[in-house]
Amino acid sequence: MKELDPAEIALLYNNNNTKAKRTTDTKAVQKYRDQLKSAALMADSKTAYILLGIENQTDIHYAMPVRNMLYDALQYAGQVDEIANLHHNHKNHPRHQPVNQAEFLSGFHKNDKLIPVITLVILFNAKEWDGPRSLMDMMDISDPQIKKLVVDYPLYLISPEQMTDEGLQKFHSSLREVMGCIKYSADKKKLSSFIHNNPRMMQMEANAARVIEAVNHIPINIKKGDENVNMCQAIEEMIQDGREEGRSKGRSEGRSEGQERINQLIIQLAKHNRTDDILKGATDREYQEQLLKEFNL
Repeated sequence: MKELDPAEIALLYNNNNTKAKRTTDTKAVQKYRDQLKSAALMADSKTAYILLGIENQTDIHYAMPVRNMLYDALQYAGQVDEIANLHHNHKNHPRHQPVNQAEFLSGFHKNDKLIPVITLVILFNAKEWDGPRSLMDMMDISDPQIKKLVVDYPLYLISPEQMTDEGLQKFHSSLREVMGCIKYSADKKKLSSFIHNNPRMMQMEANAARVIEAVNHIPINIKKGDENVNMCQAIEEMIQDGREEGRSKGRSEGRSEGQERINQLIIQLAKHNRTDDILKGATDREYQEQLLKEFNL
């Protein structure tokens, strides 16, 4: 997989159905995905090339199907523009010369193809996703004839709450342990069982441990420079000590407010593709405060 620019930008079309010129009436739309990667998938000895968009959600977004649809539409519009510009810049090459007026006007030739875009939503929250699972879920259509004419747009979602133990095993990376810890975060016995049945928790990647720390609001001793963390020991100490029950309401509210600031900071840094700052801010509290001031959080 290859990391791509997560910014999606496109120019809107004017009333004449042609691309608006870059004048005062030009209106650009720009959105930032959390992540965008190109991937080559093998199936039946054939290679399929796709663009995979990832949206990381700490909370439920009740307009997610529309949001994803906009991201994908902007990506497809950008592909059309890129192909049209390629034809224009190489117009003297036989392969890029239009064969009819329709190809000349659209800039997109009959045999041109788009790369499929798939957007995946990952919920880093133990709550049930009670939001819409498709564009149709956001509508109230009672007439079956109208419903057949409306194009639906499904939501592809990974939610810890709805995952089975068998489903968790399908993850080959540390995302398995992250999703499992979130799924069982409200049940200490199940969380303890999940930890003991996963030997990889003994040597978890430090970055994955930081995600668990942030989402589950549990203190994990991660030393600067550590590449791996013994999550079994860290989480078991939290369970036995009963730290969550011992906190007062005021401290709990203060931590919740502080954690919300950190969550918003992570989202803003991810939108600007500043992964190094996320990692540095997680280990350097002074630098974290600088980042919070930078984004007015």
